[in-house]
Amino acid sequence: MPQSQHAEKPSGPLLPIRTVASLTGINPVTLRAWERRYNLITPQRTPKGHRLYTEEDVELIRHVLELLDQGIAISQVKPLLEQAPGQVPAVAVADTGEVWRSYQNKMLLAVENFDEHALDTVYNDALSLYPVDVIIQRLISPLLRTFGERWKERDTGIAEEHFFSVYLRNKLGTRIHHMNQRSNGPLLLLACLPGEFHEVGLLLFALAAVNYGYRVLVLGANMPLDQLPAVMQRKTCDGVVLSGSARPARGIINSDLPALVGQTAVPVFVGGRIATKHQDKIESAGAICLGESIGTGLRMLSEHIKTGRLR
Repeated sequence: MPQSQHAEKPSGPLLPIRTVASLTGINPVTLRAWERRYNLITPQRTPKGHRLYTEEDVELIRHVLELLDQGIAISQVKPLLEQAPGQVPAVAVADTGEVWRSYQNKMLLAVENFDEHALDTVYNDALSLYPVDVIIQRLISPLLRTFGERWKERDTGIAEEHFFSVYLRNKLGTRIHHMNQRSNGPLLLLACLPGEFHEVGLLLFALAAVNYGYRVLVLGANMPLDQLPAVMQRKTCDGVVLSGSARPARGIINSDLPALVGQTAVPVFVGGRIATKHQDKIESAGAICLGESIGTGLRMLSEHIKTGRLR
């Protein structure tokens, strides 16, 4: 797909950057970075300097997203735009691995030194260049696995894991709040199952969901399911998403979950390790399993709830 250079007058409407962000799920900061640092997009300008994009630009952005989803680094995208779809050189994928290993190593070092400023610098740089779901898949999730595996091996392992978790909760919560204010999509009620005290995975899903066009009401960790119907009487929701580990508290799947499904008129979804290990029981309770992958879970969610902008 050739880069749009606006050699001819566009036939369709010109779109402001906020509209393009809504259509593609890419925030304006990232769109400006793609233009400034990699010359991927050349928008037109109003007399006051505001960016305007054509429909061809929107298609170009979506094509860039397809390449990023294949594991291509943003620095490798421009040479590939002229190639036929599916022709991705192995060297590009290899270079991408180096990019994410570099990000991960820098963030690991920052956490080991309890250096929030350095951690923030790396995280913000990645977030300015890549979509949220790519950041989650290739940076945050691998780091969480690393901290979860090595906490016993280091004299500050638990402290490092807590430091990173608190940092993530603060960053994710702030971003979710701001994106929620700009969305008018369907509202999801998100909560961890009773006995589940690790809420970072739920927040990562919430961030991906708002980036996908949903609004979210996040109730956090260890939420009693019998209170959710009363919540939904006061706040109209389009779906309930529950998160849990592989070892749910006693009675959750066999008793509490079926009771919740029976009292709600909207679909109830369950994600996390519990959805993989107890899929048959969860489905027998009337809920829908999303699995452990955020991307797969969002695609399954879209089969039941429409946002008006699903890519």
